[in-house]
Amino acid sequence: MSTLLHALLFIAASFGIAYCFLSFWTAIRFHSRNSGALDRNFTPPVSILKPLCGLDPHGYESLFSHCIQDYPDYEIIFGVSAPDDPAVPAVERLIREFPSVSMRLVVCPNVFGMNFKVSNLLQMLPAARYPYLVINDSDICVPRNYLRQVIAPLKDRSVGIVTCLYRGVAGPGIGSRLESLAINADFIPGVLCARQLEKGIHFAMGSTMAFHRGVLGLVGGLQSIADYLDDDYELGRRVSSAGLGIELADCIVEHYLPQDSWSGFFQHQLRWARTLRSCRPEGYAGLIFTFPLPWSVFALAAAPSMTLGWIFVVVSLVLRSMVMFASGSCVLRDRQVFRNLWLLPIRDFVALLIWVLSYAGTRIVWRGNKFELANGKLRPA
Repeated sequence: MSTLLHALLFIAASFGIAYCFLSFWTAIRFHSRNSGALDRNFTPPVSILKPLCGLDPHGYESLFSHCIQDYPDYEIIFGVSAPDDPAVPAVERLIREFPSVSMRLVVCPNVFGMNFKVSNLLQMLPAARYPYLVINDSDICVPRNYLRQVIAPLKDRSVGIVTCLYRGVAGPGIGSRLESLAINADFIPGVLCARQLEKGIHFAMGSTMAFHRGVLGLVGGLQSIADYLDDDYELGRRVSSAGLGIELADCIVEHYLPQDSWSGFFQHQLRWARTLRSCRPEGYAGLIFTFPLPWSVFALAAAPSMTLGWIFVVVSLVLRSMVMFASGSCVLRDRQVFRNLWLLPIRDFVALLIWVLSYAGTRIVWRGNKFELANGKLRPA
């Protein structure tokens, strides 16, 4: 029995090492791709929809970045559920500071589903004047050429949605830095591996969803996803199923992370894990083979005298560091990628624990509200 356990641990570690090789290769390949064929002069008028719920870390700066776009004609529609939302003063300040940018604040009092973000979007959409739409999360900060980058691929009418990779910008706390590692060293490499293995992207991310308004008619509109927690994933999946392509834009946006406590970090990671499990159950189950360092350490602990065990641990550490560098530095252009390197082993063991706990229930907490997840849909807990 001991020999069998030892063999299984080494097999799991071997799969994890192979996954690290794949992650490193896909990151380097994505970094070296040629995207110069896009027409950056394709600049139709665009409506940016920004659903808000409170003011996120660096919230004003994130909203500010949307007001200084190098783009000829665009408008910004902000949406809040109540007129006393903490984000309202920041929006009103921006409207005063940028009179040349068309901006409107829409109060969205109605609830059309359990996903309150989508509920707000449904009430904001009638205020949008233009056929091309860009939706991104409230905590996303964008570069000045953002609109040119995300709209350019839509000139090809076979492209349904353009989405963006994003880098996590950590606050000073350990929980926030671990959250950043989860994005930069795990989630983004996973997206690039899925892109390679599945021959393209078949989902969208909340960092950006740019599309023509007509696309909504092909997938049943926003109302059809109003009860889904991962609305961006679900919209992208439906657009891909309708036969349209999903492209990654040639720009990186920033996702500012809160200064979470350990419990806040753990709760958010568990929500994220259960969301992924609900959306992609088969792929999520396969993540058990993407933790080379924990499995190598467990294999070494089972037979500490084995030289092979130490080799596996060292190789896993080196490869995980290489993946972190390729994703964080080469792809995401994060200049502080090595600042969190010492946290990588901690992140890997916590990630395995969260993977296990994600199967222990379906309850999540989202912006202070408790829900149950069933097939990706939300229902009150």
